[in-house]
Amino acid sequence: MNVFPIPDGDTGTNMSLTLSAAAREVLTSDSTSVADIAGIIASASLRGARGNSGVILSQLLRGFAKSVAGCKTVDAAGIAAAAKSASDTAYKAVMKPTEGTILTVARMAAEYAVEVAENHTDLAEFAEAVLEKAKEALAKTPDMLPVLKQAGVVDAGGKGLVVIIEGVIAAIKGEEIAAAEPVAETVTRRSGPIDTDNIKFVYCTEFIITKKSLNYSLQAFRASIERMGDSMLVIEDDGIVKVHIHTNRPGYVLEQAVKIGELSALKIDNMKLQHSEILAGGEPKKPYGIVTVAAGEGLEQIFTDIGADIIVKGGQSMNPSTEDILEAVSAVNAEHIFVLPNNKNIVLAANQAAELSGDGVTVIPSTTIPQGVSAVLAFDPDAGAEANTAAMTEALTLVKTGQVTFAARDSDMDGMHIKEGDIMGMSEGKIVLLGTDAADVAAEVIENLADEHSAVITVFYGSDVSEDDAETLAGRLRTLYPRCDILIHSGGQPLYYYIISVE
Repeated sequence: MNVFPIPDGDTGTNMSLTLSAAAREVLTSDSTSVADIAGIIASASLRGARGNSGVILSQLLRGFAKSVAGCKTVDAAGIAAAAKSASDTAYKAVMKPTEGTILTVARMAAEYAVEVAENHTDLAEFAEAVLEKAKEALAKTPDMLPVLKQAGVVDAGGKGLVVIIEGVIAAIKGEEIAAAEPVAETVTRRSGPIDTDNIKFVYCTEFIITKKSLNYSLQAFRASIERMGDSMLVIEDDGIVKVHIHTNRPGYVLEQAVKIGELSALKIDNMKLQHSEILAGGEPKKPYGIVTVAAGEGLEQIFTDIGADIIVKGGQSMNPSTEDILEAVSAVNAEHIFVLPNNKNIVLAANQAAELSGDGVTVIPSTTIPQGVSAVLAFDPDAGAEANTAAMTEALTLVKTGQVTFAARDSDMDGMHIKEGDIMGMSEGKIVLLGTDAADVAAEVIENLADEHSAVITVFYGSDVSEDDAETLAGRLRTLYPRCDILIHSGGQPLYYYIISVE
């Protein structure tokens, strides 16, 4: 149902999974009370919501349930009032409501329902009248959103709502509805015991360097410590350098670091000892925890290495549900937890999880993997929650994101005629160029993002890119951008050949 050619967990998938979560709960209930069933649907969809469209749908169902609370049965007027409550609740849940979306279809259908409810005693006829109004509203969505008109389609979320209303009518009439094949759950929480026998480098070493000179290159420093461990990250922001490495020689690493500048926020943990203490039980809550979303073994490992406690598997290919995020938050033994969605289509689900969790959970609205990495690196365990929220949120603005993927469908976007299978280059979420070679497109995307102020270019290569091809691209970039540090990491992400960070 998606307008855009990007291969992701689309609107139809997200709405279907959200409603399926509610349906499963309803089937376990013997109640025939409208209030009971609506309440079950609202609660289950709230936790099962996936993507922005799923979250908005869950809010519509929540508003409906609020209106019919206490009702064993409901007539046309009651349904109309509930539809209006549903629309009002959904609008309030979205920070900046956009007309030409599912919100518009819900609102226009609800307003019409209130207007004509008194004229109907037959629920099926009433629902069919409201359906026609919803279809009329859906047909108008391209006139409200230029991107829909450009692509020659109606809003996908609005279309999904129309399909749901059609299902309601079929149910009222007692008609059979063909069951779709269940969608395989692919979002799982990273878990499992740590195999301490296989920890090659024992000491997790982290610190910050304040550089003596802004002109000092970090390439020699990286080369000197890289051979002393693994999971190395050296990230520079103006005159500040954040270093993370697993090593058996933290002293050597520190000796190299003091050549560059003064050290602060030094933290050295024995990972084998930490694990033993956890197994012993009774560990008190730590001040802070971090939950982040990522897909790809390399990206998951990077987030783990820089301090994330739990990684919820998901992203473009499958948006995790509110409950997935809620479970991850519940599993972190910390007083205050930061959640990083790393995808604009997961932010609402993360916000909903934070609301359900109560106090002590803050969503940092990262919409890309580079933003998420930058935010986690900005976290300071010695700072307060408000200071960390401000620092991590500010970090989102200091990084530019590029992506290279393929077109999942034919489309016309931004003056480009996109064919299925084209290699697409994206800059800050916008498709800026097409090509036939992923590396060539990546180089052009970086040219679009980099400027005279750029200092670090990081490339995360996906599961469909070989290490040799990634290193060839890295060599090419080092020639093109000699003043920049070029970092290459295996992200292992699906669908995206390259995810690019420019700082």
